Amino acid sequence: MAAAPSTKGSLREDLTCAICCDLFREPVMLSCMHHFCRPCISRYWRGTQGPVTCPQCRKEFSSKQFQTNYLVAAMVEKVRAATSDTYVRNLEKQLRDTLESIRLRKEDYINSIRRDKEKMNIIKKVRTDLQARVKGEFRALYQTLHDEETCMLEQLRREEEEELGKVQRHLEAMDVAVKELEDNIRVLQQASAGTENMVLTELPQLRPCVQMDVTPEFDINAFSKKYTGPLQYITWRKMFKSLSPGPCPLTYDVDTAHPSIHVSRDKTVAVECNVMNHHTNNNKRFLQCVNILASQSFQSGRHYWEVEVGSSPKWDLGMASEAVDRHARIKLSPESGYWTLRLRNGNEYSAGTQPWTRLQLRSSLQRVGVYLDFDERKVSFYNADDMSLLYSFVNGPREKVFPFFSPCISDSSHKPTPIKLLYYPPVALSG
Repeated sequence: MAAAPSTKGSLREDLTCAICCDLFREPVMLSCMHHFCRPCISRYWRGTQGPVTCPQCRKEFSSKQFQTNYLVAAMVEKVRAATSDTYVRNLEKQLRDTLESIRLRKEDYINSIRRDKEKMNIIKKVRTDLQARVKGEFRALYQTLHDEETCMLEQLRREEEEELGKVQRHLEAMDVAVKELEDNIRVLQQASAGTENMVLTELPQLRPCVQMDVTPEFDINAFSKKYTGPLQYITWRKMFKSLSPGPCPLTYDVDTAHPSIHVSRDKTVAVECNVMNHHTNNNKRFLQCVNILASQSFQSGRHYWEVEVGSSPKWDLGMASEAVDRHARIKLSPESGYWTLRLRNGNEYSAGTQPWTRLQLRSSLQRVGVYLDFDERKVSFYNADDMSLLYSFVNGPREKVFPFFSPCISDSSHKPTPIKLLYYPPVALSG
């Protein structure tokens, strides 16, 4: 790049007539290969009788002969155009615009680097918070479950390392991109400085700039969900003999049951029936929808319980605010005071949002686990057979809530299936 000015100067010298000391006009070539302007050589030979000579090399010619050189003429026109004021101004404007564009791109990359570093700090902080939570869950079982805790913390460390690695790789790529832009800026600045003593004919050669992808997003919920659920209970399903206590023991509140729901004597089984039960009128009872609540309520802390739904083709379950309207038909959604999971047509599972959020499950649910973290306003649903997370609400209740259930109205082709409240898992998990 540094040789460009001398090359340009040499080219102009080569295209300069030795007689008029200006760029060729109608360049012609003598037999000795020297070039001159047609008018200049014609004037030089004017009045000469007999042999003529070349003004440069003094070679003698018997006659006044020369040949038009169209290639040199074309080169002269290009040089003349490149030295015009308009061309120079346009080229200088391109130089300034390119320099500003690269400077702006560098600024964008530097801002992206700053965001990357902020995200790395967030990842580290989230990991620290999760680690503290994991240790808190395991504290009561530390002696017997030390190996399980160590395994889970190692998994968290690997996931943190993976997330940090994504951002670190992006950060390193950004550093390389910024260095390339800085190299181009230096080249353009040098070219810009050189225009003071020379005429710029073209932009200097720049290094191709790598197009950077957007910074990878960090999903805090996806990163955290394995470590914010009922960790002790998940571990108990692997080693439940060492765990105490178990899930919340719930019972149905008969006074809330819709008249078509029959409740067992121990208040742990509810089933829809064709015959309407005799009931006393009270403000607690559901009258329009086949719903029922548990007797227990929650307004602080963390709680977990399990429900057996069996082979029922449809049901709703979750939790409901104490203030829900029990005498009207209301769509089940957090806005109406319900946080639920539902089943329709035997295989269509959905979370109770508006509109419904369809869930893709690998197998049918037999037992559903419900987890409430009241303080963090999270409501989560699990497949109680393998403790896989089905869905989480992050806008949970603020006021007192009750476990909520609905066996729904059964079709004539299906025998009503009860909804059972489980005190203990029926079998131990192996492995």
